[in-house]
This record gives sequence, structure tokens and C-alpha cells, in this order.
Amino acid sequence: MPRKALKPKQKRDLPAPDSKFGSALVTRFINKLNFEGKKSIAESIVYDSFDIIKERTGENPVAIFSKALENIRPLIEVRPRRVGGATYQIPLEVSLARSLTLAVNWVIEIARKKTGSSMSERLAQEIINGSKKEGAAIKKREDTHRMAEANKAFAHYRW
Repeated sequence: MPRKALKPKQKRDLPAPDSKFGSALVTRFINKLNFEGKKSIAESIVYDSFDIIKERTGENPVAIFSKALENIRPLIEVRPRRVGGATYQIPLEVSLARSLTLAVNWVIEIARKKTGSSMSERLAQEIINGSKKEGAAIKKREDTHRMAEANKAFAHYRW
């Protein structure tokens, strides 16, 4: 137990909207995709994938991107809690910020694991699949929800 009172965590400001689409969510996605400090490459990958999305669907790519993230983001997750020497997986509701972060992480992680085509094509395909409620990221969300449902008996350990 700390002797001093803990300082409350301060929320960080949202990043500035990106120059092409004017969306802070796209900026967060670009920053998360950033690899070895090469932000311009991450921007070109995201913008190329948005061009592919516009070409394949004929709709606004930012709208499809937000719809995909909305479909992918989890509503509940399990977190480990140690109670009396045993560790239980306790289902908890997820805040909006954390659920969006998880959705962005899952999309990028799944696109990186795929092989055979360029990163922008893999990213575009995963975003399109997410907007249609299919694909690996949706499966990951369903697995998370299924695990929370299976551990619903331990929900009373939540505090």
C-alpha cells in the first residue's frame, strides 16, 4: 500500500486530425501502424489501403473504416484477478477508448500476420471484412466475448 495518495491518471489529448481525411481516428491508426519511426511509410500504407477500399466498395473509406472498427471493438473482456491464492478470469465491461485501441491493435496484428500481398492490400481486406462482420478480427472479438460468457460465474469477484 503506498504511503502517499496516488495521483489520478491524466487523459492525453487526442491526436491532431490527419491532413487527408481530417479524422483523429485515422491518425491514431497511422501512429499505431508506425514502425521504426517511419511515419511517412505508415501514412502511405494507410492511404493506399483507403484507395483500395474506395476502389473495391465505391463508398467513403473513412466511413467503412469507422464501421469496421465499430464492428470489431469488444464490449466485454476478461481480466485476471487473484483471489485467495487462485487466479480467476473476471469479465469486465470495456471502456470506449480501450475497446477502440483493442480493435485497432487486432486489425493491424492480423494484417501483419497475413502473407502474399502488400501490407496496404492486407489492411484494406481486413477493414472491408470487418465492415461486413467477417474475418479474423471479428473472430477474435467473438472469442473474447465467448470467454467472458464462459467466466460469467466469477463476475461477483469484480471490484
